[in-house]
Amino acid sequence: MAPRSLREDEVWAVFASFGRKHRVAAIHPTRAAAEADQAWRASQVQAYTGFIRSLEQPVPVYSVTTVKRAELPKGWTPLPALGFLRGRMA
Repeated sequence: MAPRSLREDEVWAVFASFGRKHRVAAIHPTRAAAEADQAWRASQVQAYTGFIRSLEQPVPVYSVTTVKRAELPKGWTPLPALGFLRGRMA
């Protein structure tokens, strides 16, 4: 598969999904960087899965896709891998 070229206004985003909620967790200039971040976030969640479930919170699922910079919410900031434990999902 040939690498997909991005338009200037697009970046690679790691999305965090918690049930029906979705949030851009991080943005990256390359797909490889986004996939590495996704793998790291997934490993952090896996390490704390028992704790997350003991809090009766949904376990987040991370995915990678492109997003237009204009679609990012005003004041967007990266989501820490386990930030949802401190109410940082919203």
